[in-house]
Amino acid sequence: MDPRPTPVPASIERSGVPHHVAIVMDGNGRWAQRRGLPRTEGHGAGEEALLDATYGALAVGVRALTVYAFSTENWRRPVDEVRYLMNFNRGILERHRDGLNDDGVRITFSGRRDWRVPKRVLKSMDDAAELTRRNRVMTLNIAFNYGGRAEIVDAVARLVADGVSANKVDEKAIRSRLYHPELPDPDLVVRTSGEYRISNFLLWEMAYSELVFTDVLWPDFRREDLYRAIEEYQSRERRFGGVDQ
Repeated sequence: MDPRPTPVPASIERSGVPHHVAIVMDGNGRWAQRRGLPRTEGHGAGEEALLDATYGALAVGVRALTVYAFSTENWRRPVDEVRYLMNFNRGILERHRDGLNDDGVRITFSGRRDWRVPKRVLKSMDDAAELTRRNRVMTLNIAFNYGGRAEIVDAVARLVADGVSANKVDEKAIRSRLYHPELPDPDLVVRTSGEYRISNFLLWEMAYSELVFTDVLWPDFRREDLYRAIEEYQSRERRFGGVDQ
């Protein structure tokens, strides 16, 4: 159940809500640093932001929400921080999967399931995915141990393993071998914390996404910030490389 039900602004045109929103959840470390706290406290504070953004997306009618939870580059962080993030992300799943399931949210994951991810974390991921697999109100896709380049490499590796000849390789062949080809490409990508980078996120999928950057640090992000990003998205004209007639 939505812990903070609030009305969707009337300024949002419900028929023009993006089907798929993706978020780079950035700024946890700076949030903690500004308060004289350990970086891990910033990650912990981001849990409320994730929950509120998820339920805000549900309320406004977004059909898929992809969040960048842990990248392939994040393994370079200090060992204690990586260990905290592994346990923290597992804890989020275990604390919220039942409630999300009750609200019709399907939980999926994008990323590599390699030896670096602890087995207990993989089990929590599998349990959440299995519990919610029949839900169709919204998909919450968690990019975990994810990298955009790694996803493309893995898709090409599948092409080779499937014996696809060079003259059969096209966009459709590659896209069908991405982590979640059933999800539409994101219409809107939001990055928090005032950074203007893609950071190896959904490189294939965001070819025509609208990008919105906000100075809000992720732990302070709430559904109202998501709604402002959607309003910005709705103010733009999307031509996909074409021109107005």
